[in-house]
Amino acid sequence: FNFIKIAPQLKQELNIHTCLPTINQFEERHKYNLEKFGQKYNIKIPKSRLAFSTYDTQTHTAELGFPIIIKGKFYDALIAHNTEQAQTCFNKIASKWGLPAIVQEFIGGTEVNVCAIGNGKGQILGAVPMRKTVITEKGKAWAGITIEDDQLLDLSQKLIEQTQWNGPLELELIKTHQNDYYLIEINPRFPAWVYLAVGAGQNQPETLLQMALDQEPKPMTDYQVSKLFIRYAYDMVCDLKAFETISIKGEL
Repeated sequence: FNFIKIAPQLKQELNIHTCLPTINQFEERHKYNLEKFGQKYNIKIPKSRLAFSTYDTQTHTAELGFPIIIKGKFYDALIAHNTEQAQTCFNKIASKWGLPAIVQEFIGGTEVNVCAIGNGKGQILGAVPMRKTVITEKGKAWAGITIEDDQLLDLSQKLIEQTQWNGPLELELIKTHQNDYYLIEINPRFPAWVYLAVGAGQNQPETLLQMALDQEPKPMTDYQVSKLFIRYAYDMVCDLKAFETISIKGEL
């Protein structure tokens, strides 16, 4: 928590266990468990298979068809359009993130995300949906806009209610042209674009801090639609000595 560095006087008062998911909640949302997760909570999930070898990859792609997505068990995703690409993607993912890799059915549509927070008792304390407008080669949002989508909010509320999720989370979904939603990932943290939720009227990090202070934050239901964020690069000029200090000590 960055606010611990900002406010050292709060260290003794914070109770981070009141705003973290349980081990079971954390484990069942893993990428390699996601299909079982969908079956348990009646949420559509792309078909996924675990691959421990190039032979597994070939077998799974024959079943699921192309294009196909090869994912690392912790991070990263690559799209393959034929057998040769699938083998190459598997080798890249496996060498970087270890085994197993995940071979996942490709679902076409619009990528939408939800930044949300639950209180661990089945109540959603805040949720802001966003549509990606600019996407990096890693599939990450470089720009996005808040949207009005009751169906997506209902799905988020249902998931937090059923799982009794505690703390922040990010839902990554694909909205198909038939208006079906496929959950492709659950991140047990705030997303990098969390400040968009703040700018839209829901200060979810503040809610998290209130939970850590054993307070009872009120649920936030309203947010502003059509709020846009754009990520940008910033060139910082500094002395070499300052850079060496922060590289070695991690602080100035």
